[in-house]
Amino acid sequence: MNLRLFIAAGALLGAAISASAADATPAGTAPAPAPANPDQAIQTQLNVIVTRVKAKLANGEQSPAQLADDIKAFDDLAAAHRGEKTDAVASVLYVEATLYWRVLQDYDHTAALLQQVKDDFPNTKYAPAAAKLLEGLQQEKQSMEIQASLKPGVMFPDFAEKDLSGQPLSVGRFKGKVVLVDFWATWCPPCRAELPNVVAAYQKYHDKGFEIVGVSLDKDESQLKSFLAEHKMTWPQYFDGQYWQTKLATKYGITSIPATYLIGPDGKIVAKDLRGEALDQELGRLLAK
Repeated sequence: MNLRLFIAAGALLGAAISASAADATPAGTAPAPAPANPDQAIQTQLNVIVTRVKAKLANGEQSPAQLADDIKAFDDLAAAHRGEKTDAVASVLYVEATLYWRVLQDYDHTAALLQQVKDDFPNTKYAPAAAKLLEGLQQEKQSMEIQASLKPGVMFPDFAEKDLSGQPLSVGRFKGKVVLVDFWATWCPPCRAELPNVVAAYQKYHDKGFEIVGVSLDKDESQLKSFLAEHKMTWPQYFDGQYWQTKLATKYGITSIPATYLIGPDGKIVAKDLRGEALDQELGRLLAK
């Protein structure tokens, strides 16, 4: 795991940080002379912290306890320059927020730090970046809450849409059958790797009452249709071309694919994310006659 990767993930929401861990003083070497420019001094200290965190993450140290000294270093650096409304100080809080979000998954601390950047450093380049990151944070929290609610034993919340052919599509239309709702995309390597198992399961159990509803996160309709034909995926597919913002992906809090829900004849979720042999075994149990 790499801190700059997590920083880059935040940057996808609209802003790149100026900190570069690559410029930090290598371990075991004499520290460079303190820069005369205060902002450069802050940046140098931030780079040292980032480099140290990177090393810990690479070594599998990812817990709050293992990163406590580094978090304190972020806080101490920001506190030492309290009152300075510069990009350099804002970057300290921004990078710390990214660590809380992407590594520690502490949404409360993340939100507090981003809000501080937004409110206290409005004239820095990190203010709009923090605002966008706050939006992404809220979306991720909502997705996690949705995912937590969709657990085995609860009714699967249905939808009423149209499939790729323009026909009505819902889980309810397959009442009394076992249904796999499969969120996937042609551009997703794990989805493609799992596809032979899904096709095999459909061919084996379809006549016994097994149905699949695909939800494609593709962007190119013609490419999707060609792929479906090539791989003999004859079950209905939902497609709106919106990639990760696909309507049904948003509705069900999907943040990674493949993601599947196996739904029993009573409309309740039986299992999530079954793969390969596990899917075959569960279908065999549910459809045994």
